[in-house]
Amino acid sequence: MGRLDDRIAIVTGASRGIGAAIAKRIAEEGATVAVAARSEQQVDERLPGTIHTVVHEIEDAGGRALAVPTDMSKEEDRARLVETVARELGPPDILVNNAAVTFFVPTTEFTRKRYDLMFEVQVWGAVDLARRVLPYMTEKKRGSILNISSKAAFHPQGPPYDARFSLATVYGMCKAALERFSTGLASEVYEHGISVNALSPSKVVPTPGVLFHGLISADSPDAEPVEVMAEAALTLVSGDPNELTGRICFSQELLDEFGIEAPRSRAEATR
Repeated sequence: MGRLDDRIAIVTGASRGIGAAIAKRIAEEGATVAVAARSEQQVDERLPGTIHTVVHEIEDAGGRALAVPTDMSKEEDRARLVETVARELGPPDILVNNAAVTFFVPTTEFTRKRYDLMFEVQVWGAVDLARRVLPYMTEKKRGSILNISSKAAFHPQGPPYDARFSLATVYGMCKAALERFSTGLASEVYEHGISVNALSPSKVVPTPGVLFHGLISADSPDAEPVEVMAEAALTLVSGDPNELTGRICFSQELLDEFGIEAPRSRAEATR
């Protein structure tokens, strides 16, 4: 018996990195997971993983999953994602908004097209999916929405400033907006038994995207294993919505609060 037996979950940006780890972890606890992202085929070895490989890994471990190709920048894809899940799997109980598109460039070089794309995927996309799943959750008097954020939402501390994150101005704006949406929506839907939280890594997670942008090295001692984020996400989506809602959380601190031992990375576990 798992903590999420009979639950239907949607995880966006789930072809690799944090999204894939969350999808696999909640599937281990019994959820049937819709794995949503654009990546149906691997086209760049620096960004390994597809929605189909994640589904295969879940199924090989005894779980249940469905690959749903989804471009989060397109309203029709977001609508089709929720409709497909409701039709093929059942009314969704869990939504994890993890998808992101990010450009790390100086503000003077930022174009309106890139700005609009980032906010469409990371902010309005999350709002839109929440709007689409909430009727199902409200009818069931049960549900959990989790928005994946980042410490980039914090105001930069300095001078001096950390040069690695000096180009994350618009990214930080997106995450700050997502966190305010999370706490506001939590207050709106509390009476319906629905939790809404935001979760950030306590340290930088060396996902393929992070390594691609050169924000940290794979063997950095300051890196956080992706499994820590996955365990923290499970804690939030399986928690009591009457108590664990409206939170802006950090992965390791959340696990410490609940006395949960941080999981080792898969690489460490197989040594």
